[in-house]
Amino acid sequence: MQVDIIIPTYNRDHSIGGAVEASLSQSHSCRTVTVIDDASDDDTFEELRPFFTRDDFNYVRLARNVGTARAKNLGILLSAGTALTFHDSDDLPHRDKVLRQARVMQQPNIYANSCLNWRLVGQTPDARLDIGVVLTHHELILPDGRAFEIGRSLSLVDDLLPNLQMGSTIPGDWTHINSGLFRASIFQRLGGFEDCIEEDREFRNRVILGGEIIWVLPEPLMTKIETSASLTQSTTTDYESERRMADRRMVWNKVERWFSERKVDPVPIDLEGIEIEYVSHPSRSQLSNALATAPTRQAISTQIGAQHGGSHPLSFATAS
Repeated sequence: MQVDIIIPTYNRDHSIGGAVEASLSQSHSCRTVTVIDDASDDDTFEELRPFFTRDDFNYVRLARNVGTARAKNLGILLSAGTALTFHDSDDLPHRDKVLRQARVMQQPNIYANSCLNWRLVGQTPDARLDIGVVLTHHELILPDGRAFEIGRSLSLVDDLLPNLQMGSTIPGDWTHINSGLFRASIFQRLGGFEDCIEEDREFRNRVILGGEIIWVLPEPLMTKIETSASLTQSTTTDYESERRMADRRMVWNKVERWFSERKVDPVPIDLEGIEIEYVSHPSRSQLSNALATAPTRQAISTQIGAQHGGSHPLSFATAS
């Protein structure tokens, strides 16, 4: 199974090198690493330059900052793998993380046990199932030095059934979608991430309500390191911020629609106006079959095609 590890980053020159090293050191040998640099104005480019000669690494730099969701969507569109995983630029995946996720995903004899109500999510009882997502628990290190092992699989359904969360000292989704392994076919069917700061939460709900089969590995296979600059620590984007609460209401409105109409709308990847400044391996870049708008596919194809050799940063106009 070819796995693409996508790492969006913005001004993380102090940690991005370690995150890339950990991803390139994965024991699953059939993998590539793509960094989407969201127009960092620190030394990220120089930190990653030593990796540019590697065949299993690609660096894509944007001309202007577009946010995490759109950066990840570009990574999805440039992915050639049969499965994708997303690591933050300060994440340290354990060496066997991707290997274990890929092996679980490829299990051939998983069936829909008829004692469960599979019709609710569009699956046929007793039919063979393809695992679409493999999640893993993780360790979380906070800025004050406290460390926690996060293993609350039940929180996957906190937006659907909040009454099941009572007894949890901290409400919310702590089983991170952002380090899950996803079949590429999910992005072909459901599209990419919604352009908001609750993009993981919204995508998680779309995957669950869309009937994808989710497997959770109970061991912590990722160390996530939060800093004072993390989105969840900033007062403008933390869990109680107005911006995040507005995004949360949008997510909940989608859940309520599913309960009333049993309908999951895809989110086609739309990267209107995005400008790619540099690609370290343009000749190896290709567009995936992920659901995207026609103008987006044309614009990205044109911009990647405009690269010549990739030895120096280049600028180009966005295709019309």
